[in-house]
Amino acid sequence: QVQLVESGGGLVQAGGSLRLSCAASEPTFSASAMGWFRQAPGKEREFVARINWSGTYSWIADSIQGRFTISKDSNKNTFYLQMNSLKLENTALYYCATTRLPLATMKYQYKNWGQGTQVTVSS
Repeated sequence: QVQLVESGGGLVQAGGSLRLSCAASEPTFSASAMGWFRQAPGKEREFVARINWSGTYSWIADSIQGRFTISKDSNKNTFYLQMNSLKLENTALYYCATTRLPLATMKYQYKNWGQGTQVTVSS
């Protein structure tokens, strides 16, 4: 079973940037896509972005369009979430996971969840 490991989180001031990484232990040919989710304290885990396994098609949640981008390293099984112009409300634990459904946005449609990486945005 593929394992995903997130990294790149940290403390950043509002307006700053971070790049999160999600490294897969092996190619997951049964997966159609990889997604990023986040969970803030006291809130449900919510969809952030999705990219297909070849890295050619991506989708970003409406609330972060224009500030976040998702990409894949073509030579590695590593995916990235570039987060710019960070806001206080972006503070959350960010997770990556895989899905067999190419258009999935719901957490129950994903599996192989990583442990998450904490992003904290300060004023």
